[in-house]
Amino acid sequence: MAAPKKGRSASAQSKPGRSLALILIAIAALTGGMFVSGHTKPRLGIDLAGGTSITLRAEAEPGQESAINKTNMDTAVEIMERRVNGLGVSESEVQTQGDKNIIVNIPKGTNSKEARDQVGTTAKLYFRPVLTTEISGGDAAATPSPSASSSASGDSTDKATSSASPSGSTSPSPSSTTQGRAVTDALKADPTPSTGASSSTAPSASSSPSGDSATSALEAQYSALDCTKKAVRAKAGDGVKPTEPTVACGQNSQGQWQKYILGPAEVDGTDVDKAQAVWNAQNAAGWTVTMDFTNAGGKKFANITGKLAKNQPPQNQFAIVLDGEVVSDPSVSQALTGGNAEISGNFTQQSAESLSNMLSYGALPLTFKEDSVTTVSPALGGEQLKAGLIAGAIGLALVIIYLLVYYRGLSIIAILSLLVSAALTYTIMALLGPTIGFALNLPAVCGAIVAIGITADSFIVYFERVRDEIREGRSLRPAVERAWPRARRTILVSDFVSFLAAAVLFIVTVGKVQGFAFTLGLTTLLDVVVVFLFTKPLLTIMARSKFFGSGHSWSGLDPKRLGAQPPLRRTRRPSAPVETKEA
Repeated sequence: MAAPKKGRSASAQSKPGRSLALILIAIAALTGGMFVSGHTKPRLGIDLAGGTSITLRAEAEPGQESAINKTNMDTAVEIMERRVNGLGVSESEVQTQGDKNIIVNIPKGTNSKEARDQVGTTAKLYFRPVLTTEISGGDAAATPSPSASSSASGDSTDKATSSASPSGSTSPSPSSTTQGRAVTDALKADPTPSTGASSSTAPSASSSPSGDSATSALEAQYSALDCTKKAVRAKAGDGVKPTEPTVACGQNSQGQWQKYILGPAEVDGTDVDKAQAVWNAQNAAGWTVTMDFTNAGGKKFANITGKLAKNQPPQNQFAIVLDGEVVSDPSVSQALTGGNAEISGNFTQQSAESLSNMLSYGALPLTFKEDSVTTVSPALGGEQLKAGLIAGAIGLALVIIYLLVYYRGLSIIAILSLLVSAALTYTIMALLGPTIGFALNLPAVCGAIVAIGITADSFIVYFERVRDEIREGRSLRPAVERAWPRARRTILVSDFVSFLAAAVLFIVTVGKVQGFAFTLGLTTLLDVVVVFLFTKPLLTIMARSKFFGSGHSWSGLDPKRLGAQPPLRRTRRPSAPVETKEA
């Protein structure tokens, strides 16, 4: 039984180069990915890069305090992210803090006043009739649109194969003359009823010279609209009242940007009582979005869908517009009465839930008040980063000095392991910025500094186990292998406790403290990887060298300095025959 174990042990000792090659390949791949992606530095948080931090407090209308719940707060965060990103801010952070607060961190280079105006107001959700639409900046080939039907009728004749994304249903783009004539006719045709939210519709504007001028301006704005540009999308329809026609942008199911001319709003978000994503297996529609309207909203919706159902595509569609952007444009084939409706199409669970949340948010009785606005200057952030790096450098220097004095030659292995851990941490942090939005803030730097001690502790545990084996009289190579199982258990238990603490801290805290917890958890996992794939194999290779194997006085493994005792087996063998002989 002992022979197979010895063979496996020898085989494991003879191939430590595989583990070293694996971790070096991983470092090379991560470094290459970092340079190829162009993100060679970790993304800095607002406290290091500078910017504006806004704290918003949710307030409910009297008697509706239950509206402040996790679902509604998460939906508000999603809406605010859309707004801030619409300003061209790609590195903003919007997250909840506690039960009632939302923190918005906007990095430098952004108009903080404009951002405050965007995130501090309730979402504006409207249902507008589609007058005309086409692919923006490309071929307006026909694409199907989602369909809306009465949830009570079960009619499936108007089901489409599009997702929740807006998608046009027009024919290839006509010439500018024909397009302008179609827009003018659409505005004059008044596809919307006169009993909705907007009683003064576009046709009244076309009955006078000033109305003709407004129509021409709208046509020109539509012709010049390029929805493929973020800055243009953010400003499309700015300053337009709900009672006026407007232009808007939306993304279809193929990922193409589409532009629209939309009529006056006939239904707004406050008319929606409830919206939810539902799995509908009866008519094979899959995921659908159901809407329940208020009494007044149900009448408005029945009027507009009854009018739109008589029109030809795309004027039989209504656009669901959130903050000026079309999030869905279902078509209708009949008046939807009864105060409810169902939007069907090629939804996934995620897209259906996203649309239902947006629809629900338009009816939330929530407003947000600014609790605080903090401006962090880049100079202050730079000073904080410098101080953090100095503290980390001092801590690392003290660890290295301790290793050199106490472990001598073994400190080379520890220092190389620290460098490998640092390389892995840096490259992963640089790649996590564009991947998941990870930002390196000051607490995260503190987490990385604490991780130096955790990593060094793993080396010390292993080195001390090896030295204990040498004290018992074993040579270095067997000592390295015999010490590993016991050291491995201790290292795994210690790192598990550290990772568990980091995970709990990440879950129960919010804001910048999560940066500390995330970094601590990440570096703890990397500690396990480095010890198993680098430190242990490297020490196995070093044990075969003459400097370490012979127990040089500067190797840190000198048996005499460690107080090694002769092997116990040599002292026991002579005594056994003597006792037997006397007996």
